[in-house]
Amino acid sequence: MPDMQIALVTGANQGIGLQIAKDLVGHGFTVLVGSRDLGRGEAAAQEIGQGAVAVQLDVTDHASIAAAAARIQAEFGRLDLLIQNAAISNTGLRAGMTIEEFSKSTRPSVVSFDLVRAVWETNVFGVLAVYQAMLPLLRASPVSRIVNVSSGVGSLTTNSDKAFHYRPMFGPVYPASKTALNGLTLAMAIELEDEGIRVSAVSPGYTRTALNAYQGTETLEEGAREAVRVALMGRDGPTGTFTRWEGETIPW
Repeated sequence: MPDMQIALVTGANQGIGLQIAKDLVGHGFTVLVGSRDLGRGEAAAQEIGQGAVAVQLDVTDHASIAAAAARIQAEFGRLDLLIQNAAISNTGLRAGMTIEEFSKSTRPSVVSFDLVRAVWETNVFGVLAVYQAMLPLLRASPVSRIVNVSSGVGSLTTNSDKAFHYRPMFGPVYPASKTALNGLTLAMAIELEDEGIRVSAVSPGYTRTALNAYQGTETLEEGAREAVRVALMGRDGPTGTFTRWEGETIPW
């Protein structure tokens, strides 16, 4: 156990998070499968097999985050890798509604403030809360790294290009929450650069998950690969980066 690296993946009971957890176990990590619902996390850990441990973790609940950090401290004493994957895209995408139709209902002029708050609570404030709680554990490791799962639709530079295919979908809910996440990523990287803890953002691409009502074009294996690639760099890799597979830089 002392030589095995400990990773926490948030939102790991399904989708890209589950695939990331599977891949990391395959690389010899002990993976803490963060899940808002412990039962679903336990089912995911059982599916993954030896090396996976379910941890109840609701990124919008400070008590849940604190309890998870306390458990990790008690059982492992450190954290070598934090992958912040937990995210939601909406609370109102109805069955049969296309992403394009949903995006029209979330224009700045008509969007529900409750929807914006709900998505940002998970995608932005939840990421910051988990970072603050887990940082002492990351600092206790000589090889720690943070990977934030972002999205290319959060790139302001890309969305400023009128030729960008997904530009009409940019709005204050999911896309802008990922823009904010990118800002958090850079802030974390700047804060930790003198300590040697690397922080990066990655885009999984348009992966078929519940996040987009399974309308994506890439497989879970394809969606997970950049997060895993960057995670395996440890402290030897770059920091303050935003990439998609395979190491392609995305402009902020």
